[in-house]
Amino acid sequence: MNLTIYRKELKETIYLGVPIIIGQLGNVLMGVGDTIQVGRLGASPVAASGFANSVFWLISIIGIGSLMVVGPQTATAKAQGNQAECRRILLSGLYLGFFWGIIVAGLFLLVSQHFGLFNQKTDVQALATDYSFYVAFSAIPLMIYAALRQFTDGLSFTRVTMIITLLGTVLDIFLNWVFINGKLGVPAMGLNGAGITTIISRTVMAIGLGIYIVKDEIFKPFISVQSENSLMPLLVKLIRLGLPGGLQLFFEIAAFSSATFFAGWLGTLQQAAHSIALNMASVTYMVAAGLSSAGAIRVGQAVGLRDRHKIIRAGAITVFLVILFMGTACLTFLVLARPLTSLYTDDVALMTVTASLVIIAGFFQLSDGLQVTGLGILRGISDVNIPTYITLVAYWIVGLPMAYVFAFVWKLDIQGVWYGLFLGLTTSALLLLKRFYKLASTTDFEFKSVPQEILHG
Repeated sequence: MNLTIYRKELKETIYLGVPIIIGQLGNVLMGVGDTIQVGRLGASPVAASGFANSVFWLISIIGIGSLMVVGPQTATAKAQGNQAECRRILLSGLYLGFFWGIIVAGLFLLVSQHFGLFNQKTDVQALATDYSFYVAFSAIPLMIYAALRQFTDGLSFTRVTMIITLLGTVLDIFLNWVFINGKLGVPAMGLNGAGITTIISRTVMAIGLGIYIVKDEIFKPFISVQSENSLMPLLVKLIRLGLPGGLQLFFEIAAFSSATFFAGWLGTLQQAAHSIALNMASVTYMVAAGLSSAGAIRVGQAVGLRDRHKIIRAGAITVFLVILFMGTACLTFLVLARPLTSLYTDDVALMTVTASLVIIAGFFQLSDGLQVTGLGILRGISDVNIPTYITLVAYWIVGLPMAYVFAFVWKLDIQGVWYGLFLGLTTSALLLLKRFYKLASTTDFEFKSVPQEILHG
């Protein structure tokens, strides 16, 4: 084993991944900032925004997940020196981003008119419906930004979107202060002001990234070159490869949303504990998801170079980094469960239940990190269909049914729900990683596992 090669791969993956992670955490911070400012309006606006945003992300995650294929495809084309293909991927990604934006906006507007089906309180439902009108239209710039971000990440220029995401977070927090509270001559709009801010922030981020790509010299080789080839075959390929990725994320998030319903059936205390523990776990997940995106790009580059050993190294280094980080998170959750919980609440009963869930979350940190890593590195070799079935089985045949059995049949309460989630995540992680190493270790991997149009441009 040549340790020098592995050290080089490690450095390049970290260099690529850190800005992606910071950008991911910036998105989390944007949500936290929204919640804090809306929280000053009272319990009903907080409940309304939280509910509406949960439904919005459940719908939009299919589009965002579908666009994640743009990054690895761009990385493959760049590694092949095919700049014209990079440009075609960018244009195709923009078309798909706009398409998914329209679809998500339309579906969310439709669903928002039937929030009563979710048995929300009357005041919460009314506020959520009005707020959703504004949030729905933010789906278009959100999807366009996602497509542009995948393109720049695929070219390994990840610091660009990191900076724009952080600036967008600052803008969002400032505009929330203005529109929610009525500052600088703007009338106070309450929760609707937060919705207007969401549209403005996401639009500014999408336009800002687009202008940066057009104006900066580093992108000119990839956007100035012309190609006479029709975009339609590429659009079809990106949809074929991307849609399963969207479904993978949907199956996972929908399962966790269903687990939240289970928690609500068990009681208010259990639901509150579930929400707090899930919030902690989501922060570490974002780091693993960032590393997964970096791994997908590194594997995609190796595919472009037709280097099977480099594919295996890129996957192995990504897995190593995720194990290192999520292992540390696991120990932190196990040792500091009670102190971490006390940051959220001083209610003794709630702290006790939440701490017990944080301990379980500690155990499934590795599974959670490795399953999202498995999806990422498999996406790098354009293996998307079987992983979609794996996530469906892991979460909806293993995880969620067992969560119900543990909680309601075997009377393990909210802890039982989390035991089920742990089983689902572990099943997904094991099957996805096994599949990657089975494919990557095949002697004629380049010719059987990767579609020929990807290898040959």
